[in-house]
Amino acid sequence: MKAFFPGSFNPFTTGHLDLLARALTLFPEGVVVGIGYNEHKTTPADIAAREATLKSLLDGVAGVEVMSYDGLTINAVRRTGAGVIIRGFRNAIDAEYERSLADANRMISGIDTILLPASPELAAVSSSMVRELQHNHFDTSRWVPDASECRRRLATAESTH
Repeated sequence: MKAFFPGSFNPFTTGHLDLLARALTLFPEGVVVGIGYNEHKTTPADIAAREATLKSLLDGVAGVEVMSYDGLTINAVRRTGAGVIIRGFRNAIDAEYERSLADANRMISGIDTILLPASPELAAVSSSMVRELQHNHFDTSRWVPDASECRRRLATAESTH
């Protein structure tokens, strides 16, 4: 079964990378990384830039596909043929929110969501935190992986299946 990993990925962080690597070990048929487009929050140019960035970060990684989408996540899941949604959570507040989304998605589509807790050392990492630090000219390189780190981390996940 293939999995769908949706998010804004603004930016793609080490937390996202960890979840993707773990999802690849659970779903050897592959993981689609879906960059959601919300016209109330982003512009098409923002999404195109994020998609290009993620494709360059994840280029050549077996089992990983990157796409952008708009509308309901479940419709994107269906278009890709994925059978499950993967979501991460950092704390109890995130878990409650993600549980509500998972319940709604299942009620309207029958598609299940697997919730993965953040690895403890990454539980404080969020895209909004990274953006705020970047805005204030703080070095965020330890939380924003480059292509070589992505390939190294995901090669380890690939070798487990």
